[in-house]
Amino acid sequence: MGTTVRPAALEDAAAACVVLRRSIQECCQQDHQDDSARLDAWLGNKTPATIGSWIASPTNHMLVAVRDGALVGVALLTQSGKLPLCYVLPEFQHCGVGKALLDSVEAKARAWGIGALSLKSTAGACDFFARNGYTNGGMEKTCYGLECSLFWKKLNAAPGADAAGGKRFCNCNAP
Repeated sequence: MGTTVRPAALEDAAAACVVLRRSIQECCQQDHQDDSARLDAWLGNKTPATIGSWIASPTNHMLVAVRDGALVGVALLTQSGKLPLCYVLPEFQHCGVGKALLDSVEAKARAWGIGALSLKSTAGACDFFARNGYTNGGMEKTCYGLECSLFWKKLNAAPGADAAGGKRFCNCNAP
């Protein structure tokens, strides 16, 4: 059965938390190196309550990937063009789930009139983002003290998406 990507609902927060925590713990060992302090810092805000607040925020667009009725992936887009989350359960990596999430995020970004996306990638996800047209802009530290790669991708905006149409979320063109 295929993967369905849909907007996250508040009732998805607990399952999304499981996806995030498992993916970080099991797939990002190259980044956290099983260092409990690093891992604890990274996982500290990965709680159902915090994820619920991300879902509820009007400046975010959180998506979930569902396969066979189970939530298997999570992505979060901000109106500033950042992609702070794009995680998939370990057993569903390399099955098209991440690509489906990324395609949906990019479509929403275009609809919002966002011209470029940026993200901080884990070591294990760098090849995934590069394969999907993202450019590696060099290394950067995360707020958790981890080294990561800063990626970006220029998007073609959706037709009619512009500041006059209310789809731009900064005030850079304000009088």
